[in-house]
Amino acid sequence: MNHSVITFAHRGARLEYPENTLRAFRRARELGASGLESDVWLSADGEVVCTHDATVRSGVRRVRVEKATAVDLARLEVPRLADVYDELGTDYDFSIDVKTPEAAAPLVDVARKFGALERLWVCSPDLELLVGLRPEPAVRLVHSTSKRAVGVLERHAHDLSEAGIDAMNMHHTEWSAGLVSLFHRFGVRAFAWDAQEVRHLRAMLRMEIDGVYCDRPDRMVATVGEWTAGPMLEER
Repeated sequence: MNHSVITFAHRGARLEYPENTLRAFRRARELGASGLESDVWLSADGEVVCTHDATVRSGVRRVRVEKATAVDLARLEVPRLADVYDELGTDYDFSIDVKTPEAAAPLVDVARKFGALERLWVCSPDLELLVGLRPEPAVRLVHSTSKRAVGVLERHAHDLSEAGIDAMNMHHTEWSAGLVSLFHRFGVRAFAWDAQEVRHLRAMLRMEIDGVYCDRPDRMVATVGEWTAGPMLEER
């Protein structure tokens, strides 16, 4: 497996701009993130929209995503996935958590329309949902879960490989070098989320992780860049 580390900006540059907005995504790319991360729902008019929660705040009012149109949501800085591709193009990896099963197929359709399937990573804890998307050969599928949820990890790695799942995503504290190597042996990439501190990022890089998710794109990009430029000194 050719090793390269994808730097996923978690919900964009969310410490500088409101998360999952075009401003946050644009800033993350300006800071050098090779990937973006977001979550998707379907609006009332069937558009794939990028937001984490089922409701969006507007002052003291709470707006349910599934009850609002994409135009209404845009006024609250909730973009359509199509808007993200329109504004930022497709020259980056995009990891997207499917928050409602109904959004899965439309998500793939939007990416297909923009020619972005090969760099789209569809994430879900629902393995059945992911398997249902496998007939589209270009899309990348990611099982986001935990060690406790899957039981015997070697069997799970085998099952993911057999099902055509491309990556396993777990919290960075659950990975070890041995586990990364195990999944690589089955041709499954290893992603680590919530790697916020430099020490976390370096630990993942030492394990030869394939992708990291971080709220600080600047820190993440700098740490990975230093690592790839030369061996990192072991921390004291």
